[in-house]
Amino acid sequence: MDSGSRSTVTSKRKKEAATSVRQIKKPSHPRRSKKIDADWWKNAVVYQIYPRSFKDTNGDGIGDLEGIIQKLDYLNDGTPNSLGIDAIWLSPIYPSPMYDFGYDISDYESIDPVFGNLETFKRLLKEAHKRKIRIIMDLVANHTSHQHPWFLESKSSKDNPKRDWYIWRDPVGGKPPNNWMGTFGGRAWTLDKTTDQYYYHSFLAEQPDLNWRNPEVKKAIFSMVKNWLDLGVDGFRLDVVNLFVKDSELRSNPRKRWIARPFDQQNHIYDRDRPEMHDILKDLRKLLDSYGDRMSVGEVMMEPPGTSALPASYYGAKGDELHLAFNFAFFYTPWKAEKFRDVIKEWEKYLRDKGWPNYTLSNHDFRRHITRYSKGRETTARAKIAALMLLTLRGTPFLYYGEELGMMDERVPKNRIQDPVGIRYWPVYPSRDNCRLPMCWSGDVNGGFSKGEPWLPVFSRYESVNVETQSRSIESLLNFYKKLIWLRKGNEILKKGTLALDYDSPPGVLQYTREFEKKKCLIILNFENESKKIVANANRTAQILISTHRKPEKMEIPVVFEIAPYEGLVLEY
Repeated sequence: MDSGSRSTVTSKRKKEAATSVRQIKKPSHPRRSKKIDADWWKNAVVYQIYPRSFKDTNGDGIGDLEGIIQKLDYLNDGTPNSLGIDAIWLSPIYPSPMYDFGYDISDYESIDPVFGNLETFKRLLKEAHKRKIRIIMDLVANHTSHQHPWFLESKSSKDNPKRDWYIWRDPVGGKPPNNWMGTFGGRAWTLDKTTDQYYYHSFLAEQPDLNWRNPEVKKAIFSMVKNWLDLGVDGFRLDVVNLFVKDSELRSNPRKRWIARPFDQQNHIYDRDRPEMHDILKDLRKLLDSYGDRMSVGEVMMEPPGTSALPASYYGAKGDELHLAFNFAFFYTPWKAEKFRDVIKEWEKYLRDKGWPNYTLSNHDFRRHITRYSKGRETTARAKIAALMLLTLRGTPFLYYGEELGMMDERVPKNRIQDPVGIRYWPVYPSRDNCRLPMCWSGDVNGGFSKGEPWLPVFSRYESVNVETQSRSIESLLNFYKKLIWLRKGNEILKKGTLALDYDSPPGVLQYTREFEKKKCLIILNFENESKKIVANANRTAQILISTHRKPEKMEIPVVFEIAPYEGLVLEY
């Protein structure tokens, strides 16, 4: 964001501060159903919304909470005409100077005026709950904004009561205390001239890290979490959850072989994944469980190709930490049936009975999976196979707004890049803006997203890749997602069944069986553009529940039968 944009937002925030800041201090708990569904998150389909890019209602070019309220019926109106999602994960909507677009929070207990205010958020909760849609908020508790009152106090003097709420150290030989690097580039230490000490930041200098070794920090964050829970929030996505606690001695990370980005030239054993984090998560779990039906999902940072062992460890040895943790090993998998099967096998092995799997292929920080797996005219066919896999595996699927339309990344021109990482590394690194383009609602100007100039360019194919157009086409990707999600919602096998991978399927085919109470579903996914022969164990009659190529009807399965290129089908027998 340029300085002019920041000053406009700041001015607007000052005008609205009196009606928005800290109104959550005396929360009122909304009425909830007496019947508590503690495991709702296991059966849910979760939909991530990047609020800036979803729907703008006031013409400023930035999506807002009112826009999300207006589109709740699209997400789930209780009928198969809607997408049918069960929960929304909102990227940050707290007050922020927007150096990292909400991931630099200056007030944990209110709503940024650019999105609305606390009253609008309460209405969103009410309207979402009416439609049986849960709300999951982004909890960014590794760091705050440098404009947060806590940090302003902390930096004011060495003896300020909040000095130890952040990580401060003296220079060592006139240099930073250790070799730690910032994820977004440069040193992870910035010298503050007020006290002539360095403070630590995992990301931007405008995002100082909290000191989770200080019990006062934990107390303050947990109090804030409780306030949102009392308001009726259904859960939290924990940003960079494995970074909260750092090595007590701040030892330098060992180096590894040369890689282009300095950050990747270190083994990050002292600035993440510290054992003390697990006790914090156990206490958080106790707080969430005290409400009966709240949940947590954690972002566990790791480099490609990733390992399932790492996110599995954040569920806790007794399944008493996070409810879910994202497994980026699945995210990093190339378009190969065998590669996906290997990751699924490993994920199931490490979770065993202590944890529930979850799967996602896209989010706000990475290239959309439809872009990663695109291949000319085969792109939509691959998108349907990916959707079938994501929504029929054992576990909780997370979708990213617009993937149901086939929205793809597009390079944002240099003069319109907002992402600080994209600005720093242009043109080598593809900006994260590329996957945050405004949602395409119609073929109208700006894709129906805004009547003003959108904060990022609109997807160039918005005239055909939009909700309105695809809703009218039976064969569209959107309608395929709708049928698939509603099938999953009504099928206990797909929601709760065990999973058994088939290792005898032909090359290029991912095949697995889901079973629940002696009923079975067979899922067959052809990842290649050529026909495959499937060998069945025995002749049987099955019901086609959904298919990319066939009608939903009974099918006699011979011992050997053929599936078409990029065919995917779900059979119940």
